Amino acid sequence: MHKNPWKIVGYKEIYDNNWIHLKEYKVINPTGGLGIYGKVFFKNRAVGIVALDAEKNVYLVGQYRFTIDQYSWEIPEGGSPEHEDLLISAKRELKEETGIQAHSWQRILDMHLSNSVTNEFGCVFLATELEFGEAEPEETEELILRKIPLDEAIEMINNGEITDSLTVAGLLKTKLLTLEK
Repeated sequence: MHKNPWKIVGYKEIYDNNWIHLKEYKVINPTGGLGIYGKVFFKNRAVGIVALDAEKNVYLVGQYRFTIDQYSWEIPEGGSPEHEDLLISAKRELKEETGIQAHSWQRILDMHLSNSVTNEFGCVFLATELEFGEAEPEETEELILRKIPLDEAIEMINNGEITDSLTVAGLLKTKLLTLEK
Protein backbone atom coordinates (compact mmCIF):
# COMPACT_ATOMS: atom_id res chain seq x y z
CA MET A 1 0.00 0.00 0.00
CA HIS A 2 2.88 2.37 0.77
CA LYS A 3 5.77 2.70 -1.66
CA ASN A 4 9.31 2.06 -0.37
CA PRO A 5 11.22 5.37 -0.73
CA TRP A 6 14.63 3.76 -0.10
CA LYS A 7 16.84 2.63 -3.01
CA ILE A 8 19.60 0.07 -2.43
CA VAL A 9 22.76 0.77 -4.42
CA GLY A 10 24.77 -2.12 -2.96
CA TYR A 11 25.59 -3.96 0.23
CA LYS A 12 28.33 -5.86 1.96
CA GLU A 13 28.27 -8.68 4.48
CA ILE A 14 29.72 -7.52 7.79
CA TYR A 15 29.20 -10.35 10.28
CA ASP A 16 27.50 -13.72 10.63
CA ASN A 17 27.10 -16.18 13.52
CA ASN A 18 24.51 -18.73 14.69
CA TRP A 19 22.11 -16.03 15.94
CA ILE A 20 22.51 -12.89 13.83
CA HIS A 21 23.64 -11.69 10.42
CA LEU A 22 24.72 -8.08 9.79
CA LYS A 23 24.72 -6.29 6.42
CA GLU A 24 25.69 -2.73 5.57
CA TYR A 25 23.74 -1.20 2.68
CA LYS A 26 24.72 1.70 0.44
CA VAL A 27 21.45 3.55 -0.08
CA ILE A 28 19.75 6.52 -1.58
CA ASN A 29 17.53 7.83 1.22
CA PRO A 30 13.97 9.17 0.79
CA THR A 31 15.23 12.73 0.09
CA GLY A 32 17.72 11.55 -2.55
CA GLY A 33 20.89 11.66 -0.46
CA LEU A 34 23.53 8.95 -0.45
CA GLY A 35 24.16 7.09 2.77
CA ILE A 36 24.64 3.81 4.55
CA TYR A 37 22.24 1.70 6.58
CA GLY A 38 23.15 -1.23 8.80
CA LYS A 39 20.62 -4.01 9.28
CA VAL A 40 20.77 -6.87 11.77
CA PHE A 41 18.93 -10.01 10.66
CA PHE A 42 17.89 -12.35 13.46
CA LYS A 43 17.96 -16.07 12.73
CA ASN A 44 15.26 -16.78 15.33
CA ARG A 45 12.02 -15.09 16.27
CA ALA A 46 11.47 -13.97 19.87
CA VAL A 47 8.75 -15.50 22.01
CA GLY A 48 7.66 -14.24 25.41
CA ILE A 49 5.22 -15.75 27.85
CA VAL A 50 3.13 -14.02 30.48
CA ALA A 51 2.32 -16.82 32.92
CA LEU A 52 -0.74 -15.63 34.85
CA ASP A 53 -2.22 -17.64 37.73
CA ALA A 54 -5.80 -17.56 39.03
CA GLU A 55 -4.89 -14.89 41.62
CA LYS A 56 -3.48 -12.57 38.89
CA ASN A 57 0.15 -13.18 39.80
CA VAL A 58 2.78 -13.25 37.04
CA TYR A 59 6.08 -15.10 36.98
CA LEU A 60 9.20 -13.13 36.09
CA VAL A 61 12.74 -14.36 35.59
CA GLY A 62 15.70 -12.28 36.61
CA GLN A 63 19.08 -12.54 34.98
CA TYR A 64 22.17 -10.52 34.26
CA ARG A 65 22.12 -9.40 30.62
CA PHE A 66 25.55 -9.24 29.00
CA THR A 67 24.38 -6.89 26.22
CA ILE A 68 23.22 -4.11 28.55
CA ASP A 69 25.61 -4.94 31.41
CA GLN A 70 22.88 -4.96 34.03
CA TYR A 71 20.35 -7.18 35.79
CA SER A 72 16.96 -7.51 34.13
CA TRP A 73 13.51 -8.73 35.23
CA GLU A 74 11.61 -10.23 32.31
CA ILE A 75 8.81 -12.53 31.36
CA PRO A 76 10.12 -15.95 30.31
CA GLU A 77 11.35 -15.55 26.74
CA GLY A 78 13.61 -17.08 24.15
CA GLY A 79 14.22 -17.85 20.52
CA SER A 80 12.00 -19.70 18.08
CA PRO A 81 13.68 -21.15 14.99
CA GLU A 82 11.93 -20.23 11.70
CA HIS A 83 10.89 -23.85 11.12
CA GLU A 84 9.28 -24.26 14.57
CA ASP A 85 5.74 -23.32 15.52
CA LEU A 86 5.81 -20.28 17.83
CA LEU A 87 3.52 -21.92 20.40
CA ILE A 88 5.79 -24.97 20.64
CA SER A 89 8.74 -22.63 21.25
CA ALA A 90 6.78 -20.71 23.89
CA LYS A 91 5.83 -23.90 25.75
CA ARG A 92 9.47 -25.06 25.72
CA GLU A 93 10.80 -21.70 26.99
CA LEU A 94 8.24 -21.47 29.81
CA LYS A 95 9.09 -25.00 31.00
CA GLU A 96 12.87 -24.48 30.68
CA GLU A 97 13.02 -21.14 32.48
CA THR A 98 10.36 -21.61 35.17
CA GLY A 99 9.27 -25.25 35.33
CA ILE A 100 5.72 -24.08 34.58
CA GLN A 101 3.42 -25.78 32.12
CA ALA A 102 0.12 -24.18 31.11
CA HIS A 103 -3.11 -25.80 29.99
CA SER A 104 -4.46 -22.68 28.28
CA TRP A 105 -2.57 -20.54 25.74
CA GLN A 106 -3.52 -17.34 23.91
CA ARG A 107 -1.36 -15.38 21.46
CA ILE A 108 -1.86 -11.79 22.59
CA LEU A 109 0.74 -9.67 20.83
CA ASP A 110 2.98 -9.48 17.74
CA MET A 111 5.66 -6.82 17.50
CA HIS A 112 8.92 -5.73 15.90
CA LEU A 113 11.39 -5.23 18.73
CA SER A 114 13.67 -2.54 17.30
CA ASN A 115 12.65 -1.87 13.71
CA SER A 116 15.09 0.97 13.09
CA VAL A 117 18.08 -1.40 12.97
CA THR A 118 16.76 -4.96 12.91
CA ASN A 119 14.09 -7.20 11.43
CA GLU A 120 13.59 -9.00 14.77
CA PHE A 121 10.01 -10.18 15.22
CA GLY A 122 8.54 -11.17 18.55
CA CYS A 123 5.27 -12.43 19.89
CA VAL A 124 3.84 -12.83 23.36
CA PHE A 125 1.57 -15.58 24.63
CA LEU A 126 -0.64 -15.49 27.70
CA ALA A 127 -0.37 -18.79 29.58
CA THR A 128 -3.00 -19.68 32.19
CA GLU A 129 -4.20 -22.74 34.10
CA LEU A 130 -0.67 -23.28 35.36
CA GLU A 131 1.02 -26.43 36.63
CA PHE A 132 4.33 -26.15 38.48
CA GLY A 133 7.47 -28.28 38.19
CA GLU A 134 11.24 -27.94 38.04
CA ALA A 135 12.98 -25.44 35.76
CA GLU A 136 15.58 -26.68 33.26
CA PRO A 137 17.57 -23.55 32.27
CA GLU A 138 20.21 -23.59 29.54
CA GLU A 139 23.89 -23.35 30.53
CA THR A 140 23.95 -19.64 29.58
CA GLU A 141 21.09 -18.85 31.96
CA GLU A 142 21.44 -18.12 35.67
CA LEU A 143 17.83 -17.31 36.48
CA ILE A 144 15.88 -16.29 39.55
CA LEU A 145 12.12 -16.92 39.44
CA ARG A 146 9.86 -14.31 41.01
CA LYS A 147 6.08 -14.53 41.55
CA ILE A 148 4.44 -11.11 41.90
CA PRO A 149 0.99 -9.59 41.43
CA LEU A 150 0.37 -8.27 37.90
CA ASP A 151 -0.24 -4.79 39.30
CA GLU A 152 3.18 -4.85 41.02
CA ALA A 153 4.81 -5.82 37.71
CA ILE A 154 3.06 -2.84 36.07
CA GLU A 155 4.50 -0.62 38.84
CA MET A 156 7.96 -2.03 38.08
CA ILE A 157 7.47 -0.84 34.49
CA ASN A 158 6.36 2.59 35.68
CA ASN A 159 9.38 2.81 38.01
CA GLY A 160 11.86 1.82 35.29
CA GLU A 161 12.69 -1.51 36.97
CA ILE A 162 11.42 -3.47 33.94
CA THR A 163 12.74 -2.21 30.60
CA ASP A 164 12.81 -5.26 28.30
CA SER A 165 10.54 -4.44 25.34
CA LEU A 166 8.82 -7.83 25.04
CA THR A 167 8.19 -7.83 28.79
CA VAL A 168 6.84 -4.27 28.92
CA ALA A 169 4.50 -4.84 25.98
CA GLY A 170 3.38 -8.28 27.17
CA LEU A 171 2.58 -7.19 30.71
CA LEU A 172 0.75 -4.05 29.59
CA LYS A 173 -1.31 -6.06 27.08
CA THR A 174 -2.13 -8.60 29.80
CA LYS A 175 -3.27 -5.79 32.10
CA LEU A 176 -5.56 -4.47 29.34
CA LEU A 177 -6.98 -7.96 28.80
CA THR A 178 -7.69 -8.42 32.53
CA LEU A 179 -9.48 -5.06 32.64
CA GLU A 180 -11.78 -6.17 29.80
CA LYS A 181 -13.01 -9.20 31.80
